[in-house]
Amino acid sequence: MTLKTAEILKENNLRVTSCRRDVLDTFLGRQVALSHSDLEEALKENFDRVTIYRTLKTFLENDLIHKVLDDTGAAKYALCNHSPALPHHDHEHVHFKCEVCGDTNCLEEIALPKLNLPKGYKSREMSLLIQGTCKNCSPAD
Repeated sequence: MTLKTAEILKENNLRVTSCRRDVLDTFLGRQVALSHSDLEEALKENFDRVTIYRTLKTFLENDLIHKVLDDTGAAKYALCNHSPALPHHDHEHVHFKCEVCGDTNCLEEIALPKLNLPKGYKSREMSLLIQGTCKNCSPAD
């Protein structure tokens, strides 16, 4: 376990458990959005699918990760890039899925525009998925 992992869990008022530590280490090591099955595959030697699911649920509830829907409608999860000291942040930024390597990344520097919905409509969340070729898979210019 890295010191950073324990610090992140403690900063988010989460008890440090082996599964939480390993799931968080996996997110930190991969730096892309991960599906439940990605985590299952990476951690299958130590944890069952239900334990990983419960850890993801806890992380979602505590705003440590956010859900990203990809082009297939499958859920992936991305590590939030914010300080727990902030009272609120949103996840309304662009997500990018590479058609070559399949990785999904948060492009947090690109915020989604505010939209005025017609009367009677209420927004709960917004997402935008751009598909193309990531910087690692693009040919050099």
